[in-house]
Amino acid sequence: MVEAYWYRRQLLKIPFRIHVNGTRGKSSVTRLIAAGLRSGGIRTCAKTTGTLARMILPDGKELPIFRPDRANVIEQKRIVQTAVGHNADALVIECMALQPLLQSVCELKLVRSTHGVITNARADHLDVMGPTRLDVARALSATTPISGDMFTAEDRADSLSVMKEACDDRASQLVVTTADDANNITQDELAQFSYLEHAENVALALKVCQSMGVARDVALQGMWEAQPDPGAMRVHVQEVHGNSWHFVNAFAANDPESTTRIWDAAYNYFPGVTQRVLVMNCRVDRADRSTTMAEAVATWAPADRYVIIGSGTDIFLRRLLKRGIHPDKVICLGNSSGPELVESVLESFRREERMATAPRPHFQSGTAVAERAEEMESSAMMLMGIGNVAGPGMALADHFGQDQGWERFRTPVTRPARVLEMV
Repeated sequence: MVEAYWYRRQLLKIPFRIHVNGTRGKSSVTRLIAAGLRSGGIRTCAKTTGTLARMILPDGKELPIFRPDRANVIEQKRIVQTAVGHNADALVIECMALQPLLQSVCELKLVRSTHGVITNARADHLDVMGPTRLDVARALSATTPISGDMFTAEDRADSLSVMKEACDDRASQLVVTTADDANNITQDELAQFSYLEHAENVALALKVCQSMGVARDVALQGMWEAQPDPGAMRVHVQEVHGNSWHFVNAFAANDPESTTRIWDAAYNYFPGVTQRVLVMNCRVDRADRSTTMAEAVATWAPADRYVIIGSGTDIFLRRLLKRGIHPDKVICLGNSSGPELVESVLESFRREERMATAPRPHFQSGTAVAERAEEMESSAMMLMGIGNVAGPGMALADHFGQDQGWERFRTPVTRPARVLEMV
């Protein structure tokens, strides 16, 4: 009782407490809100639990979260104490619980937010919050504040109805960021970010900042200057034998809906790209995710290669083949390094090239074969990583983001011109 009373007094020393929850974009929105508030002169601390757990201080400095063992929601108490120690007027804290009951405990006992945020409610972690998308919306709604404001960028009527019920139950107001709000974020404004940010996330964060008295332009300026989450979606470009390889780091997008949107957007985005490679990072403890992602991938615009890395890859592989993906297009690499993945992809396309240029009587003309070979030798490529950030996903993203280790892939391949005449 004494400890609970003391902790409650600590909480009340922080006037604004923003609890950020949702399926996708929690870490990014946490950082955006904190940056906007700091820019508006509000002394703000923030804590993310995304790719790498971080405590962000009022001056923007970041500290790693020390965890002697596995992640535990009780660490939120340490975060509150740290924020109080820095005389924070606002604390933006990402929800780290998955179990519906624990999400409620985090809100009602540990955070007691003045502002709640649910970025979206999508079909992920169905083994814990499911079995349906609406069950996910109900679980996320457990972080609705009491007599506060709940902000969301969710756009489905049934999910919004679930959130509205939770707000009515706790005497809070539901504030929805609509498609029109997202459309008001211009391409020029999005281009100011050092990474690929979603307009919905920016619009949602702006709505929270503006509700706390920070002007739109002031908040945006702070967001542009803020350091992105390590798992934020970036595009890295490397030259491989004279061709541009565009690597889209979408590992943090690990539900079918989010990844479908990103794949569709990236498919024809890069000029000159004729080859597309999908890299799925699996986790043995996320078997349900591997299954749902494989089902989704099989319905997308086709990739030229499907590379499977990580652990528990057999689940994704079997489902992919069952849905009709040709085995010749699938490369299983487990926990291979970045250079090994690059070499494996190159060798797979070389093998296809050799088959295409092999003499086959009465099959195709020499000119057609030469044109096909030339196309393969001078093709820009788009690779997109999805599924999970942890382990080989982060290592691969780091490899594409640095210059070291690419020297052996830099030299353009020169081959004598040849035309195979078919008879």
